[in-house]
Amino acid sequence: MKINFIPLQKHGDDRGSLVALEEENNIPFSIKRVYYIFDTKEGVRRGFHAHKKLKQVAIAVKGSCRFLLDDGTERIEVVLDNPAQGLLIDSCIWREMYDFSSDCVLMVLADCHYDENDYIRDYDDFLKQAR
Repeated sequence: MKINFIPLQKHGDDRGSLVALEEENNIPFSIKRVYYIFDTKEGVRRGFHAHKKLKQVAIAVKGSCRFLLDDGTERIEVVLDNPAQGLLIDSCIWREMYDFSSDCVLMVLADCHYDENDYIRDYDDFLKQAR
């Protein structure tokens, strides 16, 4: 499985830093939904699902967390800790997020609106569909 990190150009000076996100430019799709995860309790794991069609870009805008990505044949652990770097997560990739720093703010951009029918929440079902 190839991990796709997206470099996000950071602009900054003595006043601070800025990263601009532009659909179909540095974000490789049209953005239909944005959400963010924060105040995650110590030891909590999140995710535990894949999507049939949805693609996402995850960005740790503050702090850090880990992702476990699984395509049904390979499992890879990735650390997100740079607000100028996005992680592209394709469809049919199982994801688990964990080891959130106390200050972590994880922002996720999605190419589709929320659709419960797009979720694969059972790992065995995911493996059947991934193969």
